Amino acid sequence: MTKHPPIASQAELQPLLELTQRVGRDPLLTQGSTGNSSAKADGVLWIKASGRWMEDALRDDFLAPLDLAEVTECLQRGMDPAERYPRASLETAMHAALPHRIVVHVHCVNTIAWAVRSDAPVQLQSRLEGLRWQWVPYTASGLPLAREIERALSACPDANVFVLGNHGLVIAGEDACSVERLLAEVRKRLAIAPREAHPADYTSLMEIANDSPWDLPDDDGIHALGTDVTSQAILAKGLLYPCQAIFSDCRTPELFRPVPYFDALEEDRSRYGNRPFLIVEGRGVLVGRGMSAAELAMISGLAQVVLRLGGATPVRYLTGAEVAVLSGQVAYHYRELASAGR
Repeated sequence: MTKHPPIASQAELQPLLELTQRVGRDPLLTQGSTGNSSAKADGVLWIKASGRWMEDALRDDFLAPLDLAEVTECLQRGMDPAERYPRASLETAMHAALPHRIVVHVHCVNTIAWAVRSDAPVQLQSRLEGLRWQWVPYTASGLPLAREIERALSACPDANVFVLGNHGLVIAGEDACSVERLLAEVRKRLAIAPREAHPADYTSLMEIANDSPWDLPDDDGIHALGTDVTSQAILAKGLLYPCQAIFSDCRTPELFRPVPYFDALEEDRSRYGNRPFLIVEGRGVLVGRGMSAAELAMISGLAQVVLRLGGATPVRYLTGAEVAVLSGQVAYHYRELASAGR
């Protein structure tokens, strides 16, 4: 049975909650319901509830309290604690595997732009020199990722920065202030200036949107997916990271390849009508009127990531087997939780 901490311990969670809210309000650090945070206090693992948005950290019931001993026992028995505690984050195992009191996991677009490179460990070596960091090769979230984190800790027991291949960034420490300072330092070191994409052709997009299931997105940055040739070339070759596959519910990059303008304007629209968004070659992007806030946040983040990759960048795409793990019921469940968490 989960033990609930005394009021004093709950008050200690406030700095983490405030940090989590600040992180959640920055779309370059986390998008939609992505990312998570946790604190260990008095034998309890307080972790972001599944599907919640980090920017909503100050709302009631944002954190799920779990008995840390029970969660640790799950890991020792080779069980994923997220299966035992369905309300808790899918990344509960990773948070439990880390010995630090405070853990923050973000989908920082600058970090992801490095983490999707096939030469990422080499590129990061000089940029993160002097920090206690570890590279964690891509693996599925949950118990598999926790095992990779444990291996990284075996190599460097005092590591407090973990760059997750094709995924994101984890920062750990003993208090929220030190974690926030370290996050700022890593972010500064990994900053990449995005390309300036050609502006959208709003007249053409509105022509297509007329009497269609699509509309213009609120975020103008999304249009880079339709107007930036380099971004299109990168996305045409494969899927870059899990949230791209999960929130678009696709196993191939087809959805992210632009369609010709005249096809979108004149052909039978049933051909594209079931798409959540439409990337129009040379014009910009239209989004489905029923597209969820989580899906919109995902595509906004994706546009920012690819604008930080060059045409000659060696990219390590997700394999077919890795994408298959992300599809089906797991993806459906994750999207449903993300929508319900607001």
